[in-house]
Amino acid sequence: MRRAAVPVLVSALALTAAACGKAGDDDNDSGSSDSGNKSIGLLLPDSVTTRYEQFDRPFFEAKVKELCDDCTVSYNNAGADAAKQAQQVSTMVTKGVKVIVISAQDSAAIKSSIDAAVKKGVKVVAYDRLAQGPVSAYVSFDNEKVGQLQGQALLDSLGSKATPSANVVMINGDDADPNAALFKKGAHSVLDGKVKIAYEQSGLWKDSIAAQKMKAAITQLGAKNIAGVYAANDGMAGGIATTLKGAGISGIPLTGQDAELAGIQRIVAGTQSSTVYKAFKPEADAAAQLAVNLVEGKSIDSLATTTMTNGSGDKVPSQLLTPVSVTVANINDTVIKDKLYTVDQICTSAYAAACKKAGLQ
Repeated sequence: MRRAAVPVLVSALALTAAACGKAGDDDNDSGSSDSGNKSIGLLLPDSVTTRYEQFDRPFFEAKVKELCDDCTVSYNNAGADAAKQAQQVSTMVTKGVKVIVISAQDSAAIKSSIDAAVKKGVKVVAYDRLAQGPVSAYVSFDNEKVGQLQGQALLDSLGSKATPSANVVMINGDDADPNAALFKKGAHSVLDGKVKIAYEQSGLWKDSIAAQKMKAAITQLGAKNIAGVYAANDGMAGGIATTLKGAGISGIPLTGQDAELAGIQRIVAGTQSSTVYKAFKPEADAAAQLAVNLVEGKSIDSLATTTMTNGSGDKVPSQLLTPVSVTVANINDTVIKDKLYTVDQICTSAYAAACKKAGLQ
């Protein structure tokens, strides 16, 4: 009896070991063996820009859930740290996600991480910002058009004061963001020759840096010699508006972008002249549809109908949406109509009188 028990015990142990080994392989393998895996990673660049946490993430997650009951979404925010985002990509790959949707903090620095992910069989969708590397798809807005809208809104606000000698300050976005170059290009295409770009610097998408640059521009040009200010987004416009107020400068055009609540409120109050509304839900929905199609092995040809070339020379199937300029005249017809914000959210007690004047109450 004792001799018979030994081979039975050995066989049982062997079967147990084999079962444990198989489970371990499944946990660590992101290849073809987990063909039922429908996991999607969402990586956003920062939390300073309010749109990402407030709108992009929840819209994206909700659309994925609507389109695919058995899809899962893992999320990380880079906190404006390119190295941290690179690590997040690596972690997503290790977890076995099949598609990564990424808005790159640094479009060039992330290339090696995207290369590594793609080599592991992961599909990558560039979201809002066109990352370098072998990206499967890209969804954003026509970002050169965004800059054109900003520039035209500035000229419209200047009116007859828009002359070739009128000093305009330009505070651009972060050079590591390819969108910043497109905004800048679009704005210059409208402004050059119509006004004088007397001071131009990068604000790095940070209100504090933009405020410092604006202070330097005032020192260099003189408070009375600035006709208008181009700010590439609303966050920086907030810092600039504070600096202008501190310098006793009022009544000059100040642009923005992203239709942040604070930016809309400044437009109502008259301390910012315009912003650009890039409807977050259609963009997030489009990214979710691309991600679901890719994770399910479906074609994206009907979704990504144009092509963009990224900084590494890769031609990327793209879906580009249309931005809209927002001034005090069309707040009702844009962000309120689309239910981005309610009148109550915009017209708090501090803005009640200005809202009434603007016809929002």
